[in-house]
Amino acid sequence: MSDNTEKVIEQDNVRRLSAAIIEVKSARADKEDVVHEIRDLQRARLDMLKQELQDVIEDVPEDDETFDFAISSGTQPRFWIDAVAHVGIGRDRRSYRFVRETRAGRVVLAESENIEPISEAVTRYVAERIVERKRQLEEPVDGGNATPEPTANLPVVAAEAETPKRNRAGDALSGLALIVIGVLIGGGITLALLRDRVPEIETLFSLR
Repeated sequence: MSDNTEKVIEQDNVRRLSAAIIEVKSARADKEDVVHEIRDLQRARLDMLKQELQDVIEDVPEDDETFDFAISSGTQPRFWIDAVAHVGIGRDRRSYRFVRETRAGRVVLAESENIEPISEAVTRYVAERIVERKRQLEEPVDGGNATPEPTANLPVVAAEAETPKRNRAGDALSGLALIVIGVLIGGGITLALLRDRVPEIETLFSLR
């Protein structure tokens, strides 16, 4: 028999003995209804679950700070997986209750008196969160729509921007020239009409 097999059998035996001790203490605590003993028993159950998940906890990437994996103290100890999910002990003081807080309220993900179903549910939850976090980190910030590089279009944009300015300048000069020509023509016509009436103007034309 290999060393790994012997190690697994030894761990199973230790776990069975720990579970048996907890059961005996739990029965006595229920009978005597001692609050601090009940709390200690709940914490002991959660410690067993944490030990069961130790390999999973160690496999979580070191840079992933999403998970807590910590047992809180208090009248009702809880094994926190992350900020919204935890495992507690049910009202019967024996069953594990894996729940998650959502916007719609508390959702029960798994519940059992046996440690294996809860361990599997927590493992799957951790795996889903890791995959979800990895997918979010790999998604582009702009949703996958690449922004075209604007540098190549700058000369074209500049040329297009200068064209209207040049057209406006040309139009202004043309308008001014027409006004000058109109003034000259109008002045000539006026002088021609006044030629016969004003002696000085007639003298001016005579000099020419």
